[in-house]
Amino acid sequence: MVTTAGLIGAGMGLFVQLYSNGVRKLPLMRHPWEHVLAMGLGSAFGNAVVQWEDKLQADLDKMIAEAKTSNTKRYLGTMRAVED
Repeated sequence: MVTTAGLIGAGMGLFVQLYSNGVRKLPLMRHPWEHVLAMGLGSAFGNAVVQWEDKLQADLDKMIAEAKTSNTKRYLGTMRAVED
């Protein structure tokens, strides 16, 4: 998944640079180092998004587990009070 995100990000970075040169009516490969830089930044962004999604999923799983634990404690606490 990380490789795919990196490749997609690099492709998007290249597209943005080509589009920018095209809109300004410049030669598409005017400064090749800018394309490499844009591809690197796009790749880093794609990987950062994947890591962010993984962190969000872990945080969500933790919050769900905590909510289940607290709900179980509340439910069992009220059932014990009713039984007594």
